[in-house]
This record gives sequence, C-alpha cells and structure tokens, in this order.
Amino acid sequence: MPNTPHDDGTDAMFAAVLREALRRRGLPLDRVRDHLESCGITLSLATLSYWQSGRSLPERPQSLRAVDALEPFLGLPRGALRSLLRRRPRGWVPQHDPAAVRGVYGEGSDLEKVLGDTFPHFNAGLRCLVVHEAVRVNEHRLIDEIRVTVAVRAVRDDARHLTVMHTLDSAEAASVDLTVPHGPPPAVRSQPEPNCVVAEIPLGRRLARNETAVVEYTLRSTATAGVSHHYERRVTTPLRTYLLQVRFHPSAVPSTCRHYYRARLGAEPRNRQLAPLDASHTAHLLPMKCPPGAYGVEWQWAD
Repeated sequence: MPNTPHDDGTDAMFAAVLREALRRRGLPLDRVRDHLESCGITLSLATLSYWQSGRSLPERPQSLRAVDALEPFLGLPRGALRSLLRRRPRGWVPQHDPAAVRGVYGEGSDLEKVLGDTFPHFNAGLRCLVVHEAVRVNEHRLIDEIRVTVAVRAVRDDARHLTVMHTLDSAEAASVDLTVPHGPPPAVRSQPEPNCVVAEIPLGRRLARNETAVVEYTLRSTATAGVSHHYERRVTTPLRTYLLQVRFHPSAVPSTCRHYYRARLGAEPRNRQLAPLDASHTAHLLPMKCPPGAYGVEWQWAD
C-alpha cells in the first residue's frame, strides 16, 4: 500500500502545495515527467499522481532529487517542497509502492496480468542489491540458458521467497526448466499468454528485516524455433550493481552488438553503445549507476 500522510499534517501539506503549484502553472503530469527526464530523473505518471494526491511521498534519493528539480520548474522558492517532507528515522525503509513497478513496466503490463491479485505485493518484502546474469545464445540464434545470481535484503520481517518472471523468445519450447543449485525446488508456472515463466524461489530461510540472502537459479529452454535479438533486465528499484553477460555460440556470432537503457517498457532505448565481443564471443553490460528502468543488450546478424 502507498504511504499515508502523517497525523501532524506536514506530509499532507506537501501534496496540497504540489497540487496548487501544478494548477497555477497549468502543467499536466506528463509535462512534469518529461521535464524530470530531461534532468536525468525517471518517475512514472502514477508516482507523480500519488504525490499530488497524498497517497505516497518522495522518500528515495532519486525522488528527493526530483523534488529539488521541481521547485524552480513550478516557480517555487528553493526548499518550498523539500521542507514539507518529514525527516525519517535512521534505518527507516519506505513501504512498497506498486506505482514504482508500474513506472517501469507500465499500466496493465504482462507482469501485472500474470500476477493478478498478488501484483501489489510483488517482492514487497525484499530489495534487490546486486544482480548478475549470464545469458547463452545457441547455434540456432536463440537464448537457451539464463543463469542468475541475485543478492537481496529484507525490508521487513519474515521474507521467504523471491518472485521472478522471464519472457521467452519462442512459443514453441519443447520444455522450459527453472532450477536452483541447492534447497527445495521453486514453485514454477508457465503462462502461454504472454509467453513467460514465473517462479517463487525460496530464500533458504526466513529473513528478519535487514538480513541478506543470495539467490541462484538457472532457466533452460530446449526451443529450436524463433530467434532472439535482445535480452534485458527490468529494474524497479535502484541496484548497487548489475552485470549482464551474453555469450554467443561460435556459429551464431552477431555482426553488431550494443547495450542500452530505457526508462520504461515501450520507451525508445537510449544511451546505445557498441558492446564489443571478447575471444569467447561474449559481450557484457556493467553500468556505473542503476536507477529504475530496463537495461539490455541487443544484437543483429548480417544475414
């Protein structure tokens, strides 16, 4: 659930001042979002709507940067909005906000359709810290293996599992297996529409707040029909580190390979850069910073 205003009215005042400034300037939220993007800050329309209605508040570092950028844009004195946000106690963790997920996946996304009523609680008890993915493209030019290692921190007591979703490039897979190296097998289900696999991977033990865990799993497909042209990771909260490696079979080495970032699904990729292959036909992506968005590697063949 989004955060609710505090009893002293200070947080509710933030929403009221923001709402009045938007009205006075005649600015729709999409203009505000575009302005923030020009400043290198990505927020969803849902998040901005929650701020002006008082349903949630700016709390994360990127959100506070957005508040600072909004003040001059709205014609407000420096600190006019920031001063209305209460200082949180040391170690305080914001509540899970589904709007942050929609900010990357969009409204009515495949993720939301697949998870259904559980979407508002999607990994609500965890924060991903580090993600390492190793992707293999086989001789048929199709991704047939994804090996993932994720370090997570519990943001509340009794965190038990990590939910993951992977979209498949072929609808004709003979079999798809998601396995873990240790512990009980995860609960896995395939969704023919949209062609994806969803799994709930046990953390190995119940985590108390602020405890960490490392999750490892491998997704394999025996598909031979279809072609893969890219792979990307959707990041809904900032990561400390993200490393993506894509290794190509010697008979399926692409002519061009690039890595990219896009603020949300459906948006045009930006920051496209050539991703050179090493002697093992592997390209990698290791961004310096990992704000929310989609990080990927794309490739093409000459024929």
